Amino acid sequence: MQTLILDTRVTLSMTTTSNQRKRERNPPLQDVLTRIETVIQTVVTSVSKGEAPVLSVMNRSSWANVRFHESIGLVLKPDASVVTLRCDWPSSATKFALILKLLSVIYKLVQSDSYATKRDIYYNDPQLFGSQKTVDSIVDDISCMLKVPRRSLHVFATSKGLISGDLCYLEEDGTMVDCSSSTTAVPVSSNVSGINHIVSSAKFILIVEKDATFQRLLDDDFCTRLSPCIIITGKGVPDVNSRLMVRKLWDTLHVPVFALVDADPHGIEIMCIYKYGSVSMAFEARSLTVPSVLWLGLLPSDIQRYRIPEEAMIPFSQADERKINSLRSRPYITCQPTWENEIKAMQRLKQKAEIQSLASIAPRFLTRVYLPNKLRYGCWI
Repeated sequence: MQTLILDTRVTLSMTTTSNQRKRERNPPLQDVLTRIETVIQTVVTSVSKGEAPVLSVMNRSSWANVRFHESIGLVLKPDASVVTLRCDWPSSATKFALILKLLSVIYKLVQSDSYATKRDIYYNDPQLFGSQKTVDSIVDDISCMLKVPRRSLHVFATSKGLISGDLCYLEEDGTMVDCSSSTTAVPVSSNVSGINHIVSSAKFILIVEKDATFQRLLDDDFCTRLSPCIIITGKGVPDVNSRLMVRKLWDTLHVPVFALVDADPHGIEIMCIYKYGSVSMAFEARSLTVPSVLWLGLLPSDIQRYRIPEEAMIPFSQADERKINSLRSRPYITCQPTWENEIKAMQRLKQKAEIQSLASIAPRFLTRVYLPNKLRYGCWI
């Protein structure tokens, strides 16, 4: 079975050169400082002239600002539209001030070669920022504005993902991390770029949408029972660190990457984030996406193939209808007939199924029958 996992259907799709797989290196500290100084100098110059200073940030929520590249995913267009923030406009004055505040914080962190989490920054002045989401969004805006990877700002995000399996590596501070425990998962590192000396005999990587499913695989000793592998979950919509980790492992190990998600529009969108990225983070697509991700399950066609009981199915909601229509219009779906056919089948059925619905067939059907057969016979798309 292990040799079948490395079938040429998978390996041929991953024949990119090592140079293409290398992640863009972080710019020197002085370069980041210079870019911040340039922004501040523009503001000071405007003030000295008696003009209202202006900041321009990329519109990271617009599909019109991204294009689809099959070997990368969703990437930012060179001529992407920007949003103008003026300090004398009530609608943008608050965000203008918060950007300057965070630029000041980031400048001090980079200058002193120290680091902080986004959560640290928020709790230094929660009344000023209002919410953690505000800090998260502005840090990404600044990363995009300065055209540097977010990790170069010396601001880390606390990871929510978990990883387990045949994997050992060193953290940047020299800490050895062993993910091979059969009962306990390891939190995804908050500094993925600092990981080195990765050692693994894994035959494949399995992205798991939900924490509950991930724990089921862990409890059933999936990583060693079937074949040496690595399982990782972002616990729903993945955080940046989980996406960076999947990309780092793919770059290093050159093994197939599969996705196990619910047969519903939300699960498909989560899988697409790992594979093709998101609109809001399109400016960092080259370090976040894994275009070779394969859809292992739960496929909509599996619902009838495995005769999942009707009582385990969930009717479509209006939100599901809107989401599936949105998915069908996206360029990364329309270019993949097999994926598009599965989505059409789900829409015709007007029902969805969670991975847990397989338990209605048999308690351990997922780990003892479904996944082994899928991997053994190449039943992925």
